[in-house]
Amino acid sequence: MNSVQQILVVDDDADIREVLRVQLENKGYMVLEAVNGIKAVEAVSENPDIDLIILDIMMPELSGTEACEEIRKISSAPILFLTAKSKVSDKETAYENGGDDYLVKPFSQAELFMKVQSLLRRYVVYKGKPEYSLNNAEIHLQDILIDTANHGVYRESQRIDLTDTEFQVLMYLVKNKGKAKDAKAIYEGVWNEKFLPASTNTIMVHILNLRKKLELDFNSPTIIRTIWGKGYQIDEA
Repeated sequence: MNSVQQILVVDDDADIREVLRVQLENKGYMVLEAVNGIKAVEAVSENPDIDLIILDIMMPELSGTEACEEIRKISSAPILFLTAKSKVSDKETAYENGGDDYLVKPFSQAELFMKVQSLLRRYVVYKGKPEYSLNNAEIHLQDILIDTANHGVYRESQRIDLTDTEFQVLMYLVKNKGKAKDAKAIYEGVWNEKFLPASTNTIMVHILNLRKKLELDFNSPTIIRTIWGKGYQIDEA
């Protein structure tokens, strides 16, 4: 098995790809490049060992969010959106389409590596020795089955596709069944980064995405409940 972590950099600007490649290779990562969203999907399809995707949003032919949607059909590798768009609505769109984190241009090298290291740390642990394995148990949440050994989530034998981050948010709440966890606790427990006020929106979007996938009626959730003034909670069986 190749122990060098592989990062796919996707941007239609050759200068940006070059800068990122040099910075990442200097840190010991193996870097692959794609010039647009279409090439990104092809690269992920051809190389299942990619550990992280750094993806520009504004690209011709296939945008970053459109490429992310396609990539999510074949890979759970974390996706870091790297873009000049900084509105809250832009971030919501990125997360709703399967992105894991977001970095606004221009950014510092320190910011980049903080995001990269956090995403890779969680993903590599998740692939190898998952922190939330709960002894590789099968967990039932109403009519949902979580196969922690294989990181699968099912309803009536039909697999529910979750991103890596969605799965870890779910397992964090499962691990804390019966306890309401606010955005700060979830963010610091899953992302392992210091919570900032802007991170509240990140948690809200991931919870909404989980509800859309897991709940029979996401407008009236019964699996991941909101405890007003306290946070989100999965009840004890």
